[in-house]
Amino acid sequence: MQQESVWLGPMRQPVRVAAIAATAAAVLTCGWLIVNRLFLGSEIGMHQMLRPGDLISVKLALWSLFAALLLGSVYLSDIRGAIEIEAEGFFDWISLVLSRLAMISTVLIVLVMFYEVVARYVFEKPTLWANELSLWMAAFLFLLAGLYAMQQRSHIRIYVIYDMMPRWAQKLSDCISVFLIWVFAFCVIWGGYSEALTKLMRWEAFGTAWDPPLPGTLKPAIVLLVVLVALQALSNLIADWNKAPEHHSPADDIDQTEIENIRRTLEIPKNG
Repeated sequence: MQQESVWLGPMRQPVRVAAIAATAAAVLTCGWLIVNRLFLGSEIGMHQMLRPGDLISVKLALWSLFAALLLGSVYLSDIRGAIEIEAEGFFDWISLVLSRLAMISTVLIVLVMFYEVVARYVFEKPTLWANELSLWMAAFLFLLAGLYAMQQRSHIRIYVIYDMMPRWAQKLSDCISVFLIWVFAFCVIWGGYSEALTKLMRWEAFGTAWDPPLPGTLKPAIVLLVVLVALQALSNLIADWNKAPEHHSPADDIDQTEIENIRRTLEIPKNG
């Protein structure tokens, strides 16, 4: 049975079809480049993936991969996980899309490391880029995970005093928290915007053999993600404003869905 749409509504099915088509195109084009590299002696490698120039095959692979990641993230964001809270804020859908991009990047990191192991120990052709690419993706993964944690209200919060407050005091505490987050975001922008823009405009590279633009992408990403976290905090404040007072207990940290899944995996089949 298909789950209820979170935010796409009638666009869910078209986006799903487009995501599948883009993913198929990305697999075919990237797979063709890998096969040519490993078996046919092609000179097109990861160095050209960063500097495609006039190589049509590389540009096609990059654009298809970008479309697959974007459309896949949009489609997966329309599926609510078993332990996810309901999206209610005005900014939630953006955070959900980026959270799915982070989830996909986890799979990509595994695939990159798997490719490195196979290339090194099976074909005796180790790469110069696998470690740096995995670090590059992992950096974005951690940044996006912070935004998702804010949207899900799963960041570290201390409720010992908060639960004893009346609702008006809880709201005041929430306002102070969001204000401090915005102060921090302002300080990050004030102190880091110029440097981030400079690194981005000159596409500052890492200085290695593969030479990916880690500084030129990660520094702007840090500034941007801090702003997104601040917007998500404001969205949470508005969405939670008229909710009933919160009360928490240690039982809130127990994931009943996960426990039930573990219990089912441990059950001995009756016909076993």
